[in-house]
Amino acid sequence: MDDNQQKFQEKDLKIKDKSFKYFLSPIFVENNFKHGFFTKTSSETNLSVLSKQLNENNKDCILNQIHSNQIVFGSETQGSEIEEADGIFSDKHNQTLWIYTADCMPILFADKSKRQVGAIHCGRKGLENKIIKNIIDKFYNNGCSNEDLIVAIGPSISKKYYLVDNKTLENFYRYVPHNESISLIDNLPTLFKLKKLVNNKNKVLNALDLKKYAHLQLINEKIPKKNIDISDLCTYESNYDFHSWRRSKTYSRQWSFISP
Repeated sequence: MDDNQQKFQEKDLKIKDKSFKYFLSPIFVENNFKHGFFTKTSSETNLSVLSKQLNENNKDCILNQIHSNQIVFGSETQGSEIEEADGIFSDKHNQTLWIYTADCMPILFADKSKRQVGAIHCGRKGLENKIIKNIIDKFYNNGCSNEDLIVAIGPSISKKYYLVDNKTLENFYRYVPHNESISLIDNLPTLFKLKKLVNNKNKVLNALDLKKYAHLQLINEKIPKKNIDISDLCTYESNYDFHSWRRSKTYSRQWSFISP
């Protein structure tokens, strides 16, 4: 990991009680943004209860997440029907943005100067369809400077456990940009590693580093390395703290949130 890039680990866990635990990003703490990546102990708690425990009087903004690249404004989530999208952007000071994930990445964004915030649910499909670019464009279109934009990639599945077959890998190659300022092609050896599984099919799978690829996309969107936090916590590996679809085939998720 780059020397200028921070990461958050077990030491960044905040515990209010045994059922209310979440991880904090050092760079978001430094800039006084209320945020967190909850553990699974809070996953069955009603969202209104979580908000109350956070002493939030804000309007909660949630989505019906569909593995898309769609970003909506916080105000669009306040209707009678929940919006289908995978990212929320807000320039209001009375909104809290919520994302739920397991193995996919919860990624939080904030403008240090204008106090605008964003949150996305990002997995392989989101990476392929450039949801990261889409939400960053919201910030840039609202007058944000890349030097003021900070980002935290939360707990999610690690490369060691995110294995895909050759067909999926070939499809993913199609989405790797060939002409951006920093070539992702040059970084492909760090994104993929062949791994032969010991099973009755002796099947060859490919380990895909979603966090690394997300980081490279952020760099391509001109986000300084020093403005990016990446959690080294793996949802698959950390059974005590996180739900994981790939580990347990569960539909349970963890909440992540941010407000100005």
